[in-house]
Amino acid sequence: MRDLVSLPKAHLHLHFTGSMRASTLADMARARGVRLPPALIAEDAQAALPPADERGWFRFQRLYDAARACVRSEGDMRRIVAEAAEDDAAEGSARLEIQVDPTSYAPFVGGLTPALEIVLDEARAARDRTGVEVGVVVASSRVRHPLEARTLARLAARYAGDGPGEVVGFGLSNDERRGRTADWAPAFAIARRAGLASVPHGGELLGAPHVAEVLDHLAPDRLGHGVRSAEDRHVLDDLVRRGVALEVCPASNVSLGVYAEDHHVPLRTLTDAGATLALGADDPLLFGSRLVDQYDVARRVHGFSDAEIAELARGSVRASRAGEATRRRLLAGIDAWLDAPDDGAAPRAASNRGPGTQTS
Repeated sequence: MRDLVSLPKAHLHLHFTGSMRASTLADMARARGVRLPPALIAEDAQAALPPADERGWFRFQRLYDAARACVRSEGDMRRIVAEAAEDDAAEGSARLEIQVDPTSYAPFVGGLTPALEIVLDEARAARDRTGVEVGVVVASSRVRHPLEARTLARLAARYAGDGPGEVVGFGLSNDERRGRTADWAPAFAIARRAGLASVPHGGELLGAPHVAEVLDHLAPDRLGHGVRSAEDRHVLDDLVRRGVALEVCPASNVSLGVYAEDHHVPLRTLTDAGATLALGADDPLLFGSRLVDQYDVARRVHGFSDAEIAELARGSVRASRAGEATRRRLLAGIDAWLDAPDDGAAPRAASNRGPGTQTS
């Protein structure tokens, strides 16, 4: 089996706070005298999961909020971006599109604009150090008023582009069950006029009808998760017809209790229907697995061949907002990976806690 780390790929679903290394969070908490919930400092986050019927959004959001509360300075923000790029480079990802809501960090750095500019500036610096192109998705939140999303969309539009350190998309995250999807349509219209990709979450906590709602109101280019479109073939076929790619994060689906076991995630159903999939790690800090682990699940649990694994990587590149030269380079690298002899070695999976982290 070919080495999954050496497979060129793009990483399109990674949240800013959730990308943190556990050791980084521990450093920030220690510096501020914050006591973290035990689940955030567990050596093996997957082993620490409660039974499927005790997981869910509330538990996840409580932990995420505790981690986010430790991020209180420009230095903290820069460290998160820098380490996210380093960790992606170690996993063969040459293109990262990291998602951030600057609202959460604005009070500590002088406002929304400085918060976003810090992330963008460090993204450019990270490319120079690691070779990973880091684009940014500005995300609004379903738990805030839709008018705030319009403010964020206008801010994102000012920094639109497809290169490193530019805003490549506009998203909508947090609890899918909150608010009316249609109320965020004006914000997405602002973003689309600026040439930004529409990349809302949908179809994870809620089923196929929610996917249909997001398709109709937000006209996504990519859909964060979207796995439950598999529950209605008409919705799934519509998604495929529209050319909407799915940012699928198998570990987070299981960690949130959407599916009880890895093999329940409908990767085969989605690919058999012709959907373009881009595997993502979502929130490694919370879910205990990184990007290569998602490819390992596709291979080990779902039986994807190396040719099918390569197609997943191609999907991630084609669904990205990378420039044409970057796309050609990565797609050529994927072809070379597949053409290389299979040395029969066991695949290398990435560490749950990321390069440079402490697990003891």
